[in-house]
Amino acid sequence: MPEFDYALIIPAWNEADFIQPCIASVQQAMQGVEYHGQLIVVDNNSTDNTAALAATAGAQVVFEPVNQISRARNAGAAAADAHLYVFVDADSQIHAALLAEAIDVLTHQNAVGGGANIRTDRPVNWWARITVNGWNWLSRQFKLAAGCFVYCRADAFHEVGGFSLKRYAGEELELSRALRRWGRTRNMRFHIITDHTIETSVRKMDWYTPGQLLRQMIVALIPGALNSKRFMGTWYDDKTRRTRNDK
Repeated sequence: MPEFDYALIIPAWNEADFIQPCIASVQQAMQGVEYHGQLIVVDNNSTDNTAALAATAGAQVVFEPVNQISRARNAGAAAADAHLYVFVDADSQIHAALLAEAIDVLTHQNAVGGGANIRTDRPVNWWARITVNGWNWLSRQFKLAAGCFVYCRADAFHEVGGFSLKRYAGEELELSRALRRWGRTRNMRFHIITDHTIETSVRKMDWYTPGQLLRQMIVALIPGALNSKRFMGTWYDDKTRRTRNDK
């Protein structure tokens, strides 16, 4: 039997600026629920001190050498010893009410998994608000989890194959569909939490213009583009690389 009720898994690549606030929010949330949890940070081959900061903060640190978000999340799941998985991005923060509802949905409400509506970590301009509100609507209507917060049963996760290693972006959408199919055959639902939200960083809206972000979204619609790390460049950019490119 698994040792923990749930594992909270944080994939992180060069997240020295964000990892400690993320872990602090997660630890506070974990203290606010009655279930026994395991905290795992996956160092996805960082070149900064992300791994050291995570270890100092008290997380179990797992190393994944291949820089791909799907691999990082899957590595965290492989190291977990729990009935349930909760994936939180390193540039995001959660609170106890959100974590408690996710666990409750899985343990008492016949759900296979789900996600949550998102909110930004600071006020944003009108086009960013439209983008966030539009995503939240799509998430609710089509039962799609945002990558910054995904929760699911461990058995379902492994039976559907986890996050697709073919994908360099959009892997959470593919997992959402796979989990929905798994749950449908067992009369289980996929639930998007709306009463509580996940707070996530809008740093990429500082790094890129609206036109550049729109172009990336259009490119993502090209068949096969999600399987290319080169085409999905905005998902594999960090502060260090942006600073170097801006010089």
